[in-house]
Amino acid sequence: MKSWPWHIVAPVVLFVLVAILAPWITPYDPTAQDYMSTLQGPSWQHWLGTDYLGRDLLSRLIGGARVSLVAMSLVLVSALVIGVLIGSLAGYIGGKVEVVLISLIDIALALPSLVIALALIGIMGPGYWSMIVALTLAWWANYARMSRAVVVSELQQPYIEAARVMGAGHLHIFVRHILPNVLALVVVYASADAGALVLAIATLSFLGLGVEPPTPEWGQMLVDGMGYIEESPALVILPGLALTMVVVSFNLLGEAFALSKVPRPARGLRLRRRRLARAAEEKARAQVEAQP
Repeated sequence: MKSWPWHIVAPVVLFVLVAILAPWITPYDPTAQDYMSTLQGPSWQHWLGTDYLGRDLLSRLIGGARVSLVAMSLVLVSALVIGVLIGSLAGYIGGKVEVVLISLIDIALALPSLVIALALIGIMGPGYWSMIVALTLAWWANYARMSRAVVVSELQQPYIEAARVMGAGHLHIFVRHILPNVLALVVVYASADAGALVLAIATLSFLGLGVEPPTPEWGQMLVDGMGYIEESPALVILPGLALTMVVVSFNLLGEAFALSKVPRPARGLRLRRRRLARAAEEKARAQVEAQP
């Protein structure tokens, strides 16, 4: 973690902190309307100005961060639980159960996640919880596929057979030896998917199928500001900029997680130490062989 560049970690940490502390750091109620202060520019009272209903724009941006973080966390946790459970069962049990579950996973992966979410929302109706359920059912398949691949690979390792010989049960083997390896891989991909989920939540809200007004949400703020883009461009630019920064930050964080799992070639002091250690080993071996 110390070797990671802080310009990658800091934006994500800032987003999470702002979302968690939103009830205490918002200067105004994000839903409070003031018709005497509509479409005002930045001022000491409203640092980023107000929207067409006189609502403080900074407060709504902070409130939108909280809504996005909560929705993203709910979808990620739910999708991870469902995906890891189904994928692990498919890989561990095998046989006809694996064939059925893999077919289900392939069907779910055949269509784009957002298309599945739109279809499910069309069935359940628009709303916050409909969006959460739809995105969860659209997102679990990728985690199931990765979980199944890890389980199949781990079952071929010698230590699994050794655990069985020593009398370990299926639950002990899965929880103690296989599940940690599954989570180690899946969580890395989930960190990158967080940005895509924030974008999906904003997209559904932009289409009027997700978070409903007056709840502050960045996609909904974009819709509200489109009609006033010439008079007050900040109503569109600021939520769009916030959304872009969060998505890019999570993508970079996921890439950093993935790269941290890749072995790096030894350089500098590490390489010098390895060479010295290897030379010492060869010298010691030569001395032993030279003894009568």
